[in-house]
Amino acid sequence: MMFHPPAPPIIESFLNFINHSPTPFHAVSNAIKRLESAGFERLKEKDDWTSRLKKGGKYYVTRNQSSIIAFAIGGAYQAGNGLAIVGCHTDSPCFKIRPVSKKTKLGYLQVGVETYGGGIWPTWLDRDLGIAGRVIVKDSINKSSFNSHLIHISQPILRFPTLAIHLERTQTDQLKYNTETQMVPILALANDTLNETIKKPTTEDLLSKTALNIQDYHHPLLLTLLAKTLSSTIGQTVNQEDIHDLELSLFDTNPSTVGGGLGEFIFSPRLDNLFSSFAAFEALAQSVEGQNGDNLLNSPVVRTIALWDNEEIGSVSNQGAESNFLEAILTRISSAFAETPSPALTERTLATSFLLSCDMGHAIHPCFPEKHEENHRPSINKGPAIKTNAKQRYASTAATTFVLRQIAALAEVPLQEYEVRNDMACGSTIGPLVSKIGLRTVDIGCPQLSMHSIREQAGCLDMVYLVKLFETFFEKFEEVDSTLSTGE
Repeated sequence: MMFHPPAPPIIESFLNFINHSPTPFHAVSNAIKRLESAGFERLKEKDDWTSRLKKGGKYYVTRNQSSIIAFAIGGAYQAGNGLAIVGCHTDSPCFKIRPVSKKTKLGYLQVGVETYGGGIWPTWLDRDLGIAGRVIVKDSINKSSFNSHLIHISQPILRFPTLAIHLERTQTDQLKYNTETQMVPILALANDTLNETIKKPTTEDLLSKTALNIQDYHHPLLLTLLAKTLSSTIGQTVNQEDIHDLELSLFDTNPSTVGGGLGEFIFSPRLDNLFSSFAAFEALAQSVEGQNGDNLLNSPVVRTIALWDNEEIGSVSNQGAESNFLEAILTRISSAFAETPSPALTERTLATSFLLSCDMGHAIHPCFPEKHEENHRPSINKGPAIKTNAKQRYASTAATTFVLRQIAALAEVPLQEYEVRNDMACGSTIGPLVSKIGLRTVDIGCPQLSMHSIREQAGCLDMVYLVKLFETFFEKFEEVDSTLSTGE
């Protein structure tokens, strides 16, 4: 029995996206599918784009398969004009499988894992966990070639079991497990019949063993599961020995869903920050489709999204927000339309560009109202919140929030305000990191509950608001920005 009306189509699309995006690799892959359906073309950083970039053109570039920048060049664009950028991140706290994961203890096969980001790790206990990520596999035809393939094992094959209450009564007051020694997931029983080991190596095998071989690093059962899954998804037979490297994460196999008595909530993993990332690429795609394509041809700006990996661990990576990814793409776009490219052109472009940095925010919790400053208590389904912080943990300023407010008014999207209490530490996001290259930035985020839990809670209406806000930003930024003068 359904207690509420069906969710809007945009919510169904989001749930489908997040259920098929257990890792940043999958999130980027699925974003690409949506962008390509709207006419975006792939570019590669190693190629020369000078002759490929055209006014009215739509393109995307990836790094590490886990970060993506997509952009649509306005038909009235001139070198030095700005980019209207929505920035988000693709990663979420999780457990990652270690490079050497094989563990056996007291009759159990266990898998060594490492924490990624600041998760609420006890929420991962007693969950049905799958494995996903990417695997480097030898090509079945050209044996000297290797390919990176995404893998998504949706069956529950791992679990962190809790200790029975009868063996530790203090768990009723405090559930605290050591993530190194007490949170090692179980894969299977160490049964020789079920979990065959690789054949005993011969002397010749040992002499030929090289650093390229990872077979001894992981349980044969785990490698077999990976090989079988890959064989069924990539259209070639994959054996254990064909797997030469892997980058895998654990995820909750329980799918995302609409919930609440009125169907107004989204219960899901990875809302921080796939909620914002989905809204970004969906809004960009919608802003260039159908009649909106005509609007693009008259636009003087470049509509851009930047979805970075590794925000949860500081963004300091080749594919993170503190890398040169965005600045490099911005420079190549402006240079492609300049008679004489120069460093000054990049600086001009940065000065006329604008970043709308979007990461999820903290909704007021009915059981813990004291955790919010009394005048800054965002609620679910009442629109995105502007994030400000006097210590610049968020990059918002009066000038940048003014632009956002004007855009929101045009979009008929409500806004809220968020600041932390003076007696609490303030988190941060990609905004301050990217703004230091000279990019005007405002930080916003839709309020959610249970941030960094394995299951989080946000609002359906906020997704509708966010897509509309982003789409209006792409279409109206230049018009709004031209009304503000700061004398600079």
